[in-house]
Order: sequence, then C-alpha cells, then structure tokens
Amino acid sequence: MRAAVQDEDDQTRSVGLTRWDGDAAAAALDAVAREEPLEIQVRGASLAVLMRTPGHDLELARGFLLTERIVGSADDVVAIRHCSVVADPAAEDNVVTVSLRDGVTLDLDALRRNLVASASCGVCGKASIAQAMATAPPLDDASSFAPRFFRDIGARLAAAQPGFARTGGLHAAGLFSGDGALHVVREDVGRHNAVDKVVGWALQHGRAPLAGHVLMVSGRVSFEIAQKALAARIPVIAAVSAPSSLAVELAESAGLTIVAFLRGERFNVYGRRERVR
Repeated sequence: MRAAVQDEDDQTRSVGLTRWDGDAAAAALDAVAREEPLEIQVRGASLAVLMRTPGHDLELARGFLLTERIVGSADDVVAIRHCSVVADPAAEDNVVTVSLRDGVTLDLDALRRNLVASASCGVCGKASIAQAMATAPPLDDASSFAPRFFRDIGARLAAAQPGFARTGGLHAAGLFSGDGALHVVREDVGRHNAVDKVVGWALQHGRAPLAGHVLMVSGRVSFEIAQKALAARIPVIAAVSAPSSLAVELAESAGLTIVAFLRGERFNVYGRRERVR
C-alpha cells in the first residue's frame, strides 16, 4: 500500500516508501525535499519558471533578477509580491509578480532566449564568459583573507541546514563577511536557487554590493554559481566540493577567488589566488 504524500513544512514532504533490509521489507515514511515551480512575472508577463524549494520566494526572485542581469541594481525593483489571483488555485503560492521602476526597459523575448541559451549545450564556454563579463565587469576588490578564516565555515554552514538534516536533499548557500560573521543561510533543492535567495536577502537588507564577503556553498562550484557571485560582486566563493573548469576560467578572467575541496584546514585556491594570504 502506498502511503499518502503529506505536506510537513515549506521545505519537506512526508512520503511513503518500502525499506528493505536483506530479505525483509517494511513500509515507512520519509521526509523528502519539496520541489515546486515558481513563475516570475514582470509587468504582467511571464519571464521564467524556476524549480525551487518553497520558502523565501521573494528573495529568490530578487536575487534571480540581479544575478541573471535582468536588472542592474536593487533600485530597479519597486516591489515583489505573490500573486493574489491565479488561474489555477494549486498555483496560488507559486507565482510572484515584479514591479520595476519606470525607467527600466525590458525586451522580454530577448531575455527569455538568453535564459534558455544560458543552460543549453549550444553555447561555448568562451562565449559564456564573454557574456557574463559584458554586464558584470571584473572585480576590483582589494579584500584578502587569512587561511584560518576558512577553517570552520563549512561546519558552520552545515550546522545551519535544518532542511538537509531532515531530508539529505537540499543544497545550501551562506554569506560570510570579512570579520567571519555568518549573516544568512538559505536552502533549496537547486544550488543556484540557494545562491539567489542569499543575494536577494542582501539586496532586501541594503547590503549590496557585497565587496569583502565570502559565499559558501554546500556542493560544487559551477559556472552558473561563479557567474552569480560576479554579478553580486562577491569576491570569494568557498565550497566543500570541486569547481568546474569553466568556473575556474571565469574566476581567472574576472578576479574571483574560488576556495574548493574545503576540509578543515585543507583546501585548494583557484582564480585570484593571492586573495588568500
């Protein structure tokens, strides 16, 4: 018999399963990470649909608009809210609408094409780097960090991941300032969504641009993560796992520092390596 799927909170759902141990089987319940679509509408038109874990949706939308270079600054966004009227009642919490200031011009068709192309295999790495740097120039950030700064930030991020502790299925991103303070942690089924939520939080609280900060992520550093950090002007990305080749190429071109394979006192530094003293 299949157990019913039940909502537990914004991040998890309780689902039925059969657990095997050798030849013995038993029915049980498990908590899994929630994944639902979020439609972002700008001026009444649909711009993008993101697969995300519900929670902090307005931060996600705000961060997405900046890191995908749809807006140039926090001042371009007048308001973001969940839609109160939707065609399908099931989508009531899954649509947000964005109001931009009058001076912001948008070519929605071109933006949609770019958003699709950024995830397609038909775009080469060189073109992707050029496109990222066309709207987010190389960093001119003189901040530097002692090796000891990175010793415990991975453990501190892990300790602030209640969704992962319950499900094992959520990524996390956290924002550290140069004095070592952890300001915010956000979780999501998509690592890029977690980053956008962190950036959205910073925009909402007037902390951008984020010179002198470190973005810590729970997984690998892909080109998309590096591109979002560059757009948010975050000079350092730290990760428990590996960087991709294209992420390293972007870091070298744009003055980003990637601290990867972070295991206590051991880690590798890529890109602007002299930023770690």
